[in-house]
Amino acid sequence: MPLRFLTAGESHGPALTAILEGLPAGIRVDPDAIARDLERRQQAYGAGGRMKIERDAATITAGVMNDHSTGGPIALTIANRDYKSWANKRITPITTPRPGHADLTGAVKYGYRELRLALERASARETAARVAVGSLCKQYLELFGVRVQGYVTAIGPVGADLPDSLDYEQRFAQAEENDLRCPDPAAVERMRQLVWECMQAKDTLGGVFEVVALGLPPGLGSHVHWDRRLGSRLMAAVGGIHAIKGVEIGQAFANAARFGTEVHDEIFVEADGRLVRRTNRSGGLEGGITTGEPLVVRAAMKPISTTLNPRRSVNLATGQPEVTTYERSDFNAVPRAVVIGEAMVAFVLAEALLEKLGGDAVAEQQARFAHLRRAHLDDLPMDNEPWQLGYDALER
Repeated sequence: MPLRFLTAGESHGPALTAILEGLPAGIRVDPDAIARDLERRQQAYGAGGRMKIERDAATITAGVMNDHSTGGPIALTIANRDYKSWANKRITPITTPRPGHADLTGAVKYGYRELRLALERASARETAARVAVGSLCKQYLELFGVRVQGYVTAIGPVGADLPDSLDYEQRFAQAEENDLRCPDPAAVERMRQLVWECMQAKDTLGGVFEVVALGLPPGLGSHVHWDRRLGSRLMAAVGGIHAIKGVEIGQAFANAARFGTEVHDEIFVEADGRLVRRTNRSGGLEGGITTGEPLVVRAAMKPISTTLNPRRSVNLATGQPEVTTYERSDFNAVPRAVVIGEAMVAFVLAEALLEKLGGDAVAEQQARFAHLRRAHLDDLPMDNEPWQLGYDALER
């Protein structure tokens, strides 16, 4: 069964709901780990007022019994505390679409006669449910020694200096020590100043973050179809996060400006027969398949569309020019987006690992994982004999 999930709920509705189907039986589920990820998603310097209201907690209502997954669909619910302010409120209609949002495009697609119908579902509030799902996927991956975590590399024009000597474990640890989720302490101060200036100017900021997976075995994904290539699946999943406008594997855009000899990871053999790379310019993927090196996904997030400074638009009810009305939002959401990126990467990698291992229970999968083919001469016997394709030619 393929791994899949659905979410439901609106920004100011009673709750968010997620159903994750396809996780095997036997995973010991840690609700505290889900709570930690939900809390991390709420933390950032420059976060909006909504994060002061919500105290996100996921209630598991199906698929986990006696603290272990059953193999059935797992259902999670996250209450919206802000709903009580809206439950009996008479809502003023929104008829002036905000640039950068789904207001106008949603009305064109669905024929909405009230733009809030698009706003409620298109809101990034929905990503709390994705984070809960992703946390479950992380717990599954950790059973096989795979870790997924991320950090901010740039906010606006301020970038972090991350030398190769700063390994990923250090980056993870240092990023969690500040509310900009950046592993470069010097850059954090410059970023903080920029965010403060942005807030005074009633504007918003975007940036770039990385999500890294450590401990992946080689051989996940496939080259045989476009939609089975792991790169395409990761880019689609991360690109589906609100405000993400660009995704790359490794340093893809920088590599595009280099010669091939400067980009590709040469292969060496160790004395024990292991095939190794001394660089990871590919970002952990070749031909849509994992190499066994750290997998690095980078995402570019545009500045949040909702600004305190009104933007010019048109009132659809009157047909007259009008400026937008402010809806509560973040000034800087990049550190929070890191956690959502982790969730989506973890989901795709969990799906790829399930495809590789098969089976319905963790115990049988762990036995198979121990015998996966590795990048080792002993695992890769070659016939080294001439051969032919053997197809019959098509008649013309």
